[in-house]
Amino acid sequence: MPPRALQANDSPADDDAAAAMPAPQGCSNFRLRQADRVVSRFYDSHLLPRTGLKTSQYSLLSHIAALAPVQPAVLAQHMGLEPSTLTRNLQPLVAQGWVQVGPGHDARSRAIVLTDAGLAKRQDARRAWKAAQLAFNARIGAERVAQLHALLDDCMRLMGPEPLDAGTDDRAATAPASPPTATRRKGARHG
Repeated sequence: MPPRALQANDSPADDDAAAAMPAPQGCSNFRLRQADRVVSRFYDSHLLPRTGLKTSQYSLLSHIAALAPVQPAVLAQHMGLEPSTLTRNLQPLVAQGWVQVGPGHDARSRAIVLTDAGLAKRQDARRAWKAAQLAFNARIGAERVAQLHALLDDCMRLMGPEPLDAGTDDRAATAPASPPTATRRKGARHG
């Protein structure tokens, strides 16, 4: 096994542990997205047949129940969603009569609440979600799930709230920003 590259914050005490740890292979973003899809399908297989909801919809209902009445921007922030994604995800729940978007505390704001039917749907879905969580724990192992949660919490804490706006190029993440060297031609198409 090739030696692990030294990191800036490594200490000599880390050497033994680092030697036993394999170096990451591949793209972490891809691996996380792949795992997200697998886990989402697993949970959806428990929720969809019993409730007609996907896990993402149950999560949205649960966040609204906990925060209501809630402004769309606050809800989006709590869920880590872009406002446009929240709006798109709310549409089927509003159409089903489970969520109501009405006037907020002033003329410029809106408030999101669950309807009585939405509260009942969330309660029904909660039982299916609990069954999915118990099945996931049984499949993976409760200790490993706890370790996974701790690792994910740690990763989110380390990544911080602000997204990087550098591209996917490794050099862009470490190089200082420089102004563009060419100007766009008038009428040129860009992506």
